[in-house]
Amino acid sequence: MNIKDKLLKNSTIKQTATLEDSKVYGTKEMIPTSVPMINVAFSGDVNGGIIPGLTMFAGPSKNFKTGFALLCMKAYLSHYPDSVILFYDSEFGTPQNYFKSFGINMDRVIHTPITDVEQLKHDIMKQLEGIDKADKVMIVVDSVGNLASKKEVDDALDGKSVADMTRAKQLKSLGRMITPHLSLKHIPMLAINHTYKTMEMFAKDVVGGGTGLYYSSDQVWILGRQQDKKPGKEVTGYHFVINIDKSRYVREKSKILISISWSGGINKWSGLLENALEHGSVVKTKPGKYSPVIDGIQDPNEYSETVINGADAIWNGILRDTDLADFIKKKYATPDVEMDFQTEV
Repeated sequence: MNIKDKLLKNSTIKQTATLEDSKVYGTKEMIPTSVPMINVAFSGDVNGGIIPGLTMFAGPSKNFKTGFALLCMKAYLSHYPDSVILFYDSEFGTPQNYFKSFGINMDRVIHTPITDVEQLKHDIMKQLEGIDKADKVMIVVDSVGNLASKKEVDDALDGKSVADMTRAKQLKSLGRMITPHLSLKHIPMLAINHTYKTMEMFAKDVVGGGTGLYYSSDQVWILGRQQDKKPGKEVTGYHFVINIDKSRYVREKSKILISISWSGGINKWSGLLENALEHGSVVKTKPGKYSPVIDGIQDPNEYSETVINGADAIWNGILRDTDLADFIKKKYATPDVEMDFQTEV
């Protein structure tokens, strides 16, 4: 028996294998959402999607963090008919009608109220120990930013006003514990968090809760927003900016625009127009008017921004008949990472 075979035989870890045969690095599945540029934010590819591991959505209040999580939950449940969502809730700000508006079957969402970090840590580890790789589970925490530590609660009950130094340590401990389970069992986890501004001359957004969960995250989105308002008209919605602060698969500091209107919800094709103009598959014919270009032939029709952003046939045709998808992948995907993912079951 050679040394390689001896080492493989003597290991006490059942997943031990040569790197070539390792199941840890085997093909993992991406779960596509209904919005191509959100797929890009996760994977750098319009045909990609949600990946296993910890993704953190961070930002100020009312920046659609929970909305992005609900969109991902719907995508996961639709992709795996036997899947469930493990939903840890500390804010109780997501009423049932929000789930209904995204088409989520609430019978497939396990709702677990939590009041402190330690409670989350103990329950989530108990659940992860009972999950194996064949189980289809997505974990969502809304939110870690609003969770107190047990010491903070106990101090308040005892009438103490001392500073709590344990919360960041507990969150770091949580990150250390969950990371291997998420990777080995191919579980996607979404954690909603808050941000705060630094005190520098040019203030930056920083993720709250210390560095623990940030280091454990595969991806961190810092969300911003802009008003969708035409001159002289009322606000009709918001443009939410996904700032890729950390990612294994998408170029960091990338910015992806997703539009939400109060009347129509998430614009499925938002974020594509800017890239199509850069690519040349759409041209601006005059202020506020656009025409698609396929195989060098320009559509004689001119479309307003509102119309072209809502035209399924136009975007399906552009993505099918041009190399816009390849252009976007080269622009956003991390060049030095070869992803081993598939998009179909």
